[in-house]
Amino acid sequence: MLTIGLVFIAVFLAAFHTPKPDHLPIAVAASDRTAALFDVQLQRSQPEAFQIERYDDAQSALSAVEHRKAYAAYLDNAGHHQLLYAGANGLAIKAMIAPLGHVADTQGERLDTRDVLPLSDGDSRGLSIFYASFGLVLAGFLFGQMTYQLAPRLSFAQRMLSLIIFAVVGGVLTTLISASLFGAIPGSFLALAGVITLMAGAVAAGTVLLIRVFGPLGVPLASIFMLVMGNATSGGVLPPSFLPGWLQPLASVMPAGVGVRAINGLAYFHNDGVGSGIVILMVWIVACVAAIFGLDKIAASSAIVHVAHRGKSARAA
Repeated sequence: MLTIGLVFIAVFLAAFHTPKPDHLPIAVAASDRTAALFDVQLQRSQPEAFQIERYDDAQSALSAVEHRKAYAAYLDNAGHHQLLYAGANGLAIKAMIAPLGHVADTQGERLDTRDVLPLSDGDSRGLSIFYASFGLVLAGFLFGQMTYQLAPRLSFAQRMLSLIIFAVVGGVLTTLISASLFGAIPGSFLALAGVITLMAGAVAAGTVLLIRVFGPLGVPLASIFMLVMGNATSGGVLPPSFLPGWLQPLASVMPAGVGVRAINGLAYFHNDGVGSGIVILMVWIVACVAAIFGLDKIAASSAIVHVAHRGKSARAA
């Protein structure tokens, strides 16, 4: 248990003790001269925190923000300069982007800043998706642990049925609490429930597989891998761009990371990450279930061979 606690401390401190943005994309729809001057201002205010990406017009730059391809958009509309950002990215991003509106523009004026995707009224701190995913990942880990401790002799079909029931009930109830009861996560109820169900199933299936393979050692391994590493890299507290380089790849493959991105996409960012998230979560579930099925078959075959061998030995005696 101490090892798990120490890993938790080390991973979360590595991820969040001094988070630094690294070349966050800023969409720019402006003339070459205006874009160059704005880039200089960015580097002076926060060196290497941002990088500009050029867009042909204001609409395409705005679309980049709305689809989470850029964290802000700098627009030059006939000399009127605007800075658009998405508050739904969280308070940390807002705290970095909003002050840029006070940077003097090329004409010595101040930028007109606007939040084009604000957080929902029920989630003023932007942490509700993280809390919901953290709770669900914890529940998935506990399910995987307890299903072997309380019912170690369940058949494969019974274990998979219990996993399906857990994932569906967990997904629906989590959506009811976070979206319907508290109004913290906007979006289609069915779509949110579907993604959350897949995330619950992926975490639970991964935990069950680790315990199936490693036995009692699978419990701390699942705790470290699914619970600690998964939640630390989920992007629920800060976007994955803020994570250290060695943690960033996990955000795009772990169930918590792809699930949080898909939920954010459903809630705010025009389905960003939903398609890829569904595919990755389903791959997790199918791969883990197939591995468990194969291991059960191998174990059953070995048991049959062992019993047959004992029968032959008894008859010979």
